[in-house]
Amino acid sequence: MRMLHIGLRVTDLERSLAFYTALGYTKLGSVPETGFGSLTMLKLPDDPFVSLELVHDPERPVENISAVNHLVVQVDDLDATIADLAVKGVAAEPPADPGPGIRTSWLTDPDGYRIELVQWPSGHPAGMTEADFG
Repeated sequence: MRMLHIGLRVTDLERSLAFYTALGYTKLGSVPETGFGSLTMLKLPDDPFVSLELVHDPERPVENISAVNHLVVQVDDLDATIADLAVKGVAAEPPADPGPGIRTSWLTDPDGYRIELVQWPSGHPAGMTEADFG
């Protein structure tokens, strides 16, 4: 069993798609009419599968984002990512060092969802493991 992706409701699909593609996601496909609205499937360059689904229904704009605390995206080089985002008009907060060798930065998408960018120290696994809490 594994987590596949998260679906985020968005108010303006084109604005959100521009934001997430600036972050590095690519659009794999879409499903135009569902009971939720239109679904746009996105993946990051190094991921083999969809990891984010943008759910858009013009009749149901985003009014409350409190159910989602934040999304986390791993980056190889935080400084280069922040510089690239700035060129694309996406502002990121200054980097912080919350733990040994870990670097993070935060940004906010057009609907107010918070996104944490994480750069792991050299040799760290590609995600959090039990060792991170021991």
